[in-house]
Amino acid sequence: MKGLNLVLTVFSLLALVSCSETHFKEDKIFAGGVYATAKQLNNGKSVYTEYCLSCHGVNGDGAGYSGKGLSVPPRNFKLGQYKFGKVVSGELPNDQDFYDILKKGLHGTAMLPWDLSDQQMFNVVQYIKTFAPEKWEGVDKKLGAPIFAGKDPYGVAHKESAIQRGKEVYHVVAQCWTCHRAYVGHDEFSQISQKINGSPATEFDPDMYHVKIQPSDYGYSSMPPEFTSDFVRSAVTVEELYVRLNAGVGGAAMASWKGVLQDDEIWAVSHYVKSLMDLKDTPARAQFIESITKNNK
Repeated sequence: MKGLNLVLTVFSLLALVSCSETHFKEDKIFAGGVYATAKQLNNGKSVYTEYCLSCHGVNGDGAGYSGKGLSVPPRNFKLGQYKFGKVVSGELPNDQDFYDILKKGLHGTAMLPWDLSDQQMFNVVQYIKTFAPEKWEGVDKKLGAPIFAGKDPYGVAHKESAIQRGKEVYHVVAQCWTCHRAYVGHDEFSQISQKINGSPATEFDPDMYHVKIQPSDYGYSSMPPEFTSDFVRSAVTVEELYVRLNAGVGGAAMASWKGVLQDDEIWAVSHYVKSLMDLKDTPARAQFIESITKNNK
């Protein structure tokens, strides 16, 4: 027993030394002119070691010992790519985007909300940037323009018309079902096609009622959400969906719809997707899904 206690004591001391070491000797400037002192970076490393290392790994590559059995792999910070920034996909997110994820977590994943102080969040975010220095370090690096949800053109008064318009855009204009799935039967799909394109749909993809696995830049494939049963990881509200549709999902097949769809169309799809999400874990969902797929397989 004494030998075991000695081993545990030595291990604790090594862990303490590792967390308190002064790894950084110089200050750094990151994209957007964000300045971090060596002291802040060393503190950020300590915060990372305590809260993040077990999943994201010592080297920030997502290969932590706790992340190996997760169905949603931890982010590989060395790539300098981030799925859920509130900027157009492919651009560098702002610090507030990281803070929001730290505060709220990502729904349906092991990334839980963390109760960190503002200073701890700043420090650990700057430390995470050091895993991808070629993307982040230097005064020449630029941040993406933040995407905000302005005034909803539909509002509560026109919610139902927004949902109907969103259904039309989702299925025929943007064809979101080619990655996710369709939520209308053949007859209604044909009617929407007649309204939008001036001609009814006569042929239907046999996989239109299935979610399709998609490639990503992270070394693994991903499955888009089925909105009536799965979590949307970075969005709960109509406004958050609007931001995600504009931003896209970095490194994934979900591209930014900003400038592709009209702004009111993006709002409409946000309302429609939220109406599908509201069916999750309700008795109405089974009836809804059955009404769609019956005689349409």
